[in-house]
Amino acid sequence: MTKTYLAFLVLAAGVLSCKQIACAADPAHPDQPVVLPAEAMSRLKEGNGRYTSGNQQHPHESSEERTYMAAASYENLGMTAAEAATRRAELKTSQHPFAIVLSCSDSRVPPEIVFDQGLGDLFVIRVAGNVIDDQSLGSIEYAADHLAVRLIVVLGHQRCGAVKAARETIAAKTEAPGHIQSLVTAIQPAVEATAKGDLKATIEANVKNVAQALRSSTPILKPKVDSGELKVVGAYYSLDTGAVAFTDEK
Repeated sequence: MTKTYLAFLVLAAGVLSCKQIACAADPAHPDQPVVLPAEAMSRLKEGNGRYTSGNQQHPHESSEERTYMAAASYENLGMTAAEAATRRAELKTSQHPFAIVLSCSDSRVPPEIVFDQGLGDLFVIRVAGNVIDDQSLGSIEYAADHLAVRLIVVLGHQRCGAVKAARETIAAKTEAPGHIQSLVTAIQPAVEATAKGDLKATIEANVKNVAQALRSSTPILKPKVDSGELKVVGAYYSLDTGAVAFTDEK
């Protein structure tokens, strides 16, 4: 066997192993594992399944609560108190979230709980109506470019107050007070596109609009989306059931 052929086999095996484990070192961040979009989606779906079934693995994060849970019950505990302390220590100097979640700021929809994730797992941006502005977009770009996150989820939710207010304000041909009007303006395209629909239709249209805006955002996100490096999906959270339906898995 020639040295050239042997080298080829080694290279081929390396490429195959990376594809099989769906994880690779990012050249810009060699110490950071890259979680590919399909794996990130799977983690979120599995976590939401645990949440809706009442079998959360990350219901508590403080050392006091972890110590109590470790001593009293293991039924809903994903890690021991010692393991949780180790996890916090790992996060002191770096972070490696596997998904970006742009969520409404509604107190009933915290992504870490909805998807049953722990410290350092999600990079979360929360804005009423899950809309984007320069600041939220900059945060998303930072996570996608600097932290090498490969999945963005735009998470809308049932009975969203911001979307409801936008519909009512536009229907009344008035303006919302203060800076709340900026939310109405951002949501207005979805309101107009679903003039004959109900609130749910407008919420889902707003999610779709924001997801598409992220996919087409230059100069950072669009090239990553076009190359398949980054995936942007929409999702809808049910306040009634706690379930998340992914509505736009392009």
